[in-house]
Amino acid sequence: MSDTDRPVEIRTDAAPAPVGPYSQAIASGDLVFASGQIPLDPKTGELVRGEIEDEARQVLANLRAVLEAAGSGLDRVLRATVYLTDLSLFPRVNAVYAEAFSADPAPARVTIGVASLPLGANVEIDAIARR
Repeated sequence: MSDTDRPVEIRTDAAPAPVGPYSQAIASGDLVFASGQIPLDPKTGELVRGEIEDEARQVLANLRAVLEAAGSGLDRVLRATVYLTDLSLFPRVNAVYAEAFSADPAPARVTIGVASLPLGANVEIDAIARR
Protein backbone atom coordinates (compact mmCIF):
# COMPACT_ATOMS: atom_id res chain seq x y z
CA MET A 1 0.00 0.00 0.00
CA SER A 2 1.45 3.34 -1.00
CA ASP A 3 1.36 6.30 1.36
CA THR A 4 -1.26 7.97 -0.84
CA ASP A 5 -3.58 4.98 -0.37
CA ARG A 6 -3.06 4.69 3.38
CA PRO A 7 -6.33 5.42 5.22
CA VAL A 8 -6.44 8.90 6.73
CA GLU A 9 -8.99 9.93 9.35
CA ILE A 10 -11.02 13.03 8.48
CA ARG A 11 -12.21 15.22 11.36
CA THR A 12 -14.00 18.55 11.46
CA ASP A 13 -15.70 20.62 14.12
CA ALA A 14 -18.14 21.80 11.43
CA ALA A 15 -19.96 18.46 11.79
CA PRO A 16 -21.00 16.58 14.93
CA ALA A 17 -18.43 14.47 16.73
CA PRO A 18 -19.04 10.74 16.32
CA VAL A 19 -21.48 9.21 18.82
CA GLY A 20 -19.51 5.96 18.86
CA PRO A 21 -16.13 4.41 18.04
CA TYR A 22 -15.86 5.48 14.41
CA SER A 23 -14.41 8.28 12.27
CA GLN A 24 -16.43 11.04 10.62
CA ALA A 25 -14.80 9.87 7.40
CA ILE A 26 -11.82 7.96 6.09
CA ALA A 27 -9.93 9.03 2.97
CA SER A 28 -7.86 6.58 0.97
CA GLY A 29 -6.33 7.63 -2.31
CA ASP A 30 -8.91 9.69 -4.14
CA LEU A 31 -11.89 8.18 -2.29
CA VAL A 32 -13.68 9.42 0.82
CA PHE A 33 -15.88 7.12 2.89
CA ALA A 34 -18.13 9.33 5.01
CA SER A 35 -19.84 7.76 8.01
CA GLY A 36 -23.56 8.11 8.43
CA GLN A 37 -24.68 11.55 9.56
CA ILE A 38 -27.75 12.12 11.68
CA PRO A 39 -29.43 15.50 12.28
CA LEU A 40 -27.21 16.63 15.14
CA ASP A 41 -26.49 20.34 15.34
CA PRO A 42 -22.67 20.51 15.61
CA LYS A 43 -22.84 23.71 17.69
CA THR A 44 -25.22 22.39 20.36
CA GLY A 45 -24.83 18.63 20.07
CA GLU A 46 -28.62 18.42 20.10
CA LEU A 47 -30.77 16.49 17.66
CA VAL A 48 -32.65 18.77 15.26
CA ARG A 49 -36.37 18.14 15.71
CA GLY A 50 -39.36 19.37 13.79
CA GLU A 51 -40.29 18.52 10.24
CA ILE A 52 -38.45 15.70 8.48
CA GLU A 53 -37.25 18.26 5.92
CA ASP A 54 -35.41 20.12 8.72
CA GLU A 55 -33.78 16.87 9.83
CA ALA A 56 -32.76 15.97 6.28
CA ARG A 57 -31.26 19.42 5.67
CA GLN A 58 -29.17 19.13 8.86
CA VAL A 59 -28.01 15.64 7.87
CA LEU A 60 -26.93 16.94 4.46
CA ALA A 61 -25.21 19.98 6.01
CA ASN A 62 -23.26 17.64 8.28
CA LEU A 63 -22.37 15.36 5.38
CA ARG A 64 -21.28 18.36 3.29
CA ALA A 65 -19.02 19.58 6.13
CA VAL A 66 -17.34 16.18 6.49
CA LEU A 67 -16.81 15.84 2.74
CA GLU A 68 -15.43 19.37 2.45
CA ALA A 69 -12.99 18.64 5.30
CA ALA A 70 -11.72 15.79 3.12
CA GLY A 71 -11.32 18.01 0.06
CA SER A 72 -14.52 16.75 -1.54
CA GLY A 73 -18.16 17.84 -1.61
CA LEU A 74 -21.70 16.74 -2.31
CA ASP A 75 -21.05 17.25 -6.03
CA ARG A 76 -18.36 14.53 -5.85
CA VAL A 77 -20.54 11.84 -4.23
CA LEU A 78 -20.55 8.54 -6.11
CA ARG A 79 -22.95 6.62 -3.88
CA ALA A 80 -25.16 7.50 -0.92
CA THR A 81 -27.18 5.38 1.47
CA VAL A 82 -30.26 6.88 3.10
CA TYR A 83 -31.69 5.25 6.23
CA LEU A 84 -35.25 6.11 7.26
CA THR A 85 -37.22 4.98 10.30
CA ASP A 86 -40.48 5.55 8.40
CA LEU A 87 -40.55 4.93 4.65
CA SER A 88 -43.72 7.02 4.33
CA LEU A 89 -41.34 9.99 4.82
CA PHE A 90 -39.40 9.03 1.69
CA PRO A 91 -41.03 11.54 -0.71
CA ARG A 92 -40.31 14.45 1.65
CA VAL A 93 -36.71 13.40 2.30
CA ASN A 94 -36.27 12.70 -1.41
CA ALA A 95 -37.28 16.29 -2.25
CA VAL A 96 -34.60 17.70 0.10
CA TYR A 97 -32.08 15.15 -1.20
CA ALA A 98 -32.82 16.26 -4.78
CA GLU A 99 -32.03 19.88 -3.83
CA ALA A 100 -28.62 18.86 -2.47
CA PHE A 101 -27.74 16.44 -5.26
CA SER A 102 -28.79 18.44 -8.29
CA ALA A 103 -25.67 17.65 -10.37
CA ASP A 104 -25.99 15.41 -13.39
CA PRO A 105 -25.50 12.57 -13.07
CA ALA A 106 -26.95 12.12 -9.60
CA PRO A 107 -25.04 9.67 -7.40
CA ALA A 108 -26.07 6.05 -7.10
CA ARG A 109 -28.26 5.59 -4.02
CA VAL A 110 -29.87 3.04 -1.77
CA THR A 111 -32.71 3.86 0.65
CA ILE A 112 -33.27 1.46 3.54
CA GLY A 113 -36.09 1.36 6.07
CA VAL A 114 -34.80 0.68 9.59
CA ALA A 115 -36.42 0.11 12.98
CA SER A 116 -34.42 2.84 14.70
CA LEU A 117 -31.40 5.13 14.39
CA PRO A 118 -28.95 6.51 16.97
CA LEU A 119 -30.33 9.05 19.45
CA GLY A 120 -33.84 8.67 18.04
CA ALA A 121 -33.05 10.27 14.67
CA ASN A 122 -35.46 9.67 11.79
CA VAL A 123 -32.94 9.93 8.94
CA GLU A 124 -29.25 9.13 8.41
CA ILE A 125 -27.14 9.40 5.26
CA ASP A 126 -23.66 8.09 4.49
CA ALA A 127 -21.67 8.51 1.29
CA ILE A 128 -18.70 7.48 -0.79
CA ALA A 129 -17.15 10.34 -2.77
CA ARG A 130 -14.12 11.28 -4.84
CA ARG A 131 -11.71 13.94 -3.63
